[in-house]
Amino acid sequence: MSAPASICLLRTSAIGDVTHVVPLVRTLQQAWPQTRLTWVVGKLERRLVGDLPGVEFITFDKAAGWAGIRAVRDALRGQRFDALLQMQVAMRSNLLSLGIKAKRRIGYDHARAKDLHGLVVNERIPARTGEHVLEAIGSFCEPLGLKQTAVRWDIPIPEEAHAWAAEQLPGDTPTLLVSPTSSHALRNWRPERYAAVMDHAAQRGWRVALIGGPSSDERNMADAVLAACRHAPMDLTGKDTLKRLMAMLTRAQLVLTPDSGPMHMANAVGCKVLGLHAASNPDRSGPYSDRRWCVNKYDQASRKYLGKPASDIPWGSKIEKPGVMDLIEIDEVIERFEAASAYLLL
Repeated sequence: MSAPASICLLRTSAIGDVTHVVPLVRTLQQAWPQTRLTWVVGKLERRLVGDLPGVEFITFDKAAGWAGIRAVRDALRGQRFDALLQMQVAMRSNLLSLGIKAKRRIGYDHARAKDLHGLVVNERIPARTGEHVLEAIGSFCEPLGLKQTAVRWDIPIPEEAHAWAAEQLPGDTPTLLVSPTSSHALRNWRPERYAAVMDHAAQRGWRVALIGGPSSDERNMADAVLAACRHAPMDLTGKDTLKRLMAMLTRAQLVLTPDSGPMHMANAVGCKVLGLHAASNPDRSGPYSDRRWCVNKYDQASRKYLGKPASDIPWGSKIEKPGVMDLIEIDEVIERFEAASAYLLL
């Protein structure tokens, strides 16, 4: 088919999911370099991807409520797109999409649609199950006649960010970054368990750095982890930006984290991930490129909390129950750390 003149992408959040959109952008740019791409993205998320070349960004400030929706509509006033890729099914995003004029409005299949999603789209991606989130997002190009066959990020990282990261993590000492806090509190591991793994890594000669954003939840978690550590790690919590975090991840060998945005940022730059999964399925939302170093207790969680194996529950089900992350034992994480260490430091 001929190249569309313009495409609007709507995926406003969250950080991890926004990283999954970048390979789709690369696929569209590779196939149709002359097509005008516009991406409606969240205010925070724009700080990570807003300098992608060849893309016009429209910022959606969800904290502004209806005013944020009106601001997007005003920014797009007078524009009409050949296609809208409506990649977010939340009610707020479905309402937001009504202000975007497009002939073709491509959304999720019936099984993955919710919150009246079907009322704001007129085409759907192929109905599949068992896909990683990145693959589902990548399939939004299929109704347009394309297929995402390669996955490439190349998210720009400014020199300033690289310089800052080099100051924090100089030299080539093997480095473990620990990002302990997910935006979903029930995905978080216990502080003393993080501390035990961090102490083990320090004893093995690794440089260990605690990382996280400036929120009070992240600061409180960091303080609890630090209080439990016998070998004091570097504490970089609240000191970076998203770009500086990306730069730090390029200098680290491994990141320890629950299912969270930094997991997917790490994957995007090739940093290996020791992911902690019990509340969510790593095959759907774990680090896309390499899940060998993850601890996967999702099936055990499904059996304990839902009374059936993970294979018998709907794909993508969250098991965010109090205590679910306690299924992950310290020794299991240390075993994955040792396996990753042996592989990475060959």
